[in-house]
Amino acid sequence: MPILLALETSSTVCSVALYNGADLLGASELQIEKSHSSHITVMISQLIENCGLELKQLSAVAVSGGPGSYTGLRIGSSTAKGLCYSLDIPLLEVSTLYGLALQAISSLPNPQNYLFCPMIDARRMEVYTCLLNYKLEEQWPITPVILDEHTFNEQLEKQPIVFFGNGTSKFRKLKEGNVNALFIDDIQPSAKPIGQLALTKYEQQAFEDIAYYEPFYLKDVYITSASKNII
Repeated sequence: MPILLALETSSTVCSVALYNGADLLGASELQIEKSHSSHITVMISQLIENCGLELKQLSAVAVSGGPGSYTGLRIGSSTAKGLCYSLDIPLLEVSTLYGLALQAISSLPNPQNYLFCPMIDARRMEVYTCLLNYKLEEQWPITPVILDEHTFNEQLEKQPIVFFGNGTSKFRKLKEGNVNALFIDDIQPSAKPIGQLALTKYEQQAFEDIAYYEPFYLKDVYITSASKNII
């Protein structure tokens, strides 16, 4: 079974997790803002030691690839690439939004009845978002959206949508009274779902090019209104 180290640094949360195949061996998390650069290597070392393993036993490193905080993503990717270079092991990327969605999907008894909409706060009324079904198949691609009262109206007429992530607080007020708009609180980026999703990529050998890998910042895209696809 592959030993996978997962890193999540796309937000104020700094999270690491260690897996033996599908089995979670351990995880460590800090919710101290701007702590990533000074703590992540220590967290990794302590986690691996506490699990009775050594760095040389790692099969691959998985990193949350964004979208999210520019600085956080840089720290996570540089740490992951450094480990992969030094240990000569592959690098795996998992979308931050997919990691959030897996948590929401796992929390519901009948996830097939819903679409899932993770939202990461960008600025003002903008979020990074996408629409996924319970199999994590994209129904609408990852993109920045400026929220207004019309956002996702067309989709909400057809099917309940579950919204979650730190961008939903400003959207909840716009959808008060819509019975098909459901909100889950307390879902935040974590290395645990990143490690879970990375296993499939490892088995498929869907590795990143370590030399040229860059996170999915989604920072250079600016829009002034919600896409016609979602209104």
